[in-house]
Amino acid sequence: MTTLLDSYREHIVNAHKQPLFLLLVGFITSFVFIRFSVRMIRAQVRWWPGNVTPGGLHIHHMVFGLGFLLLGGIGVFATYGGQPWMDWFGLAFGIGCGLVLDEFALILHLDDVYWGEQGRKSVDAVIFGILFTALLLIGYVPLGASPGEDTRWGLITVISVNTLASVITLLKGKVWTGLLGIMVPGLSWIGAVRLARPSSPWARWRYTTRPRRRARALRRERLLHRRADRARTWLFDLIAGAPDKVPANHPAAHRVAERMAARASAHLDAHAARALARRRARLADRRSAAAAGATLQSPAGEGPYAASTVGPVRSHRAQQRRRTVRAGRSRTYGVGPTGLERRPERHPRLRTHTRRIHR
Repeated sequence: MTTLLDSYREHIVNAHKQPLFLLLVGFITSFVFIRFSVRMIRAQVRWWPGNVTPGGLHIHHMVFGLGFLLLGGIGVFATYGGQPWMDWFGLAFGIGCGLVLDEFALILHLDDVYWGEQGRKSVDAVIFGILFTALLLIGYVPLGASPGEDTRWGLITVISVNTLASVITLLKGKVWTGLLGIMVPGLSWIGAVRLARPSSPWARWRYTTRPRRRARALRRERLLHRRADRARTWLFDLIAGAPDKVPANHPAAHRVAERMAARASAHLDAHAARALARRRARLADRRSAAAAGATLQSPAGEGPYAASTVGPVRSHRAQQRRRTVRAGRSRTYGVGPTGLERRPERHPRLRTHTRRIHR
């Protein structure tokens, strides 16, 4: 016990990190307490007090967290950061962080998804906040820079490369590696050179024209990341409780179904609009081809089919020949002096030829 107290005085008090330490203590304590409380309420334990509902209005603990945040933040400015107020306000600020981030998913979705699948984002936010504060407490600072050091170009280069690697890692869908790589230089470099997750923005931008790399990413997602996701889900269920299984007739399920139907309808509408645009373009091309063919003249320059039907008839005959080639069957068609169909009674010299067209 004496050794622990001496280490606390040396590494925390003498290093002027006691407010940050108390912030971390308040952060962890408030999160553990509120998760224990909501799980007791969810289990309907009789001896545990329930939700705060004055006048029938359910007040989320995020509201109390905002109060603690305001108390800690305003109090530090009001007392000029002097002791011992700095320590107490740091503790209050940590309590507010734990209460607010525990309902981070509610703030993000603007919906009560605390016990839904989306509620796991709150656990992600809390764990990242605790890790970030702990790394600051043990001496790490963002991007690997240490306070009090002289500016060196080598350090600036490392910080710039680490920042770029962290951004690439986040774009590849590796959120934890990218966020922790901001604090620990080198961790994000590994994530930046490895394959992206198939659902990440990087995969949509870069792997569309690279089927082999996308296949490797899908195989890795199926084998490696799914196991990691199962382990993470088990850990989160242990910490925060398993989410509710929403029944089919639940209002939340109806909202999700409506959003999916709206997306599908928008996709079909866009597809129909593109098809209509293509159809109009083809009609415009045919009309322009007909207008161009109407200006052509037959070699004799006379006759009932001399000028107005040359282009359309030739286009029709070409399409007919292409269909015949695809079908691989014999066709019988008339061939006139200008390659056009003409009625035998009007043109007695028209000869009919039978030609078998092979593939």
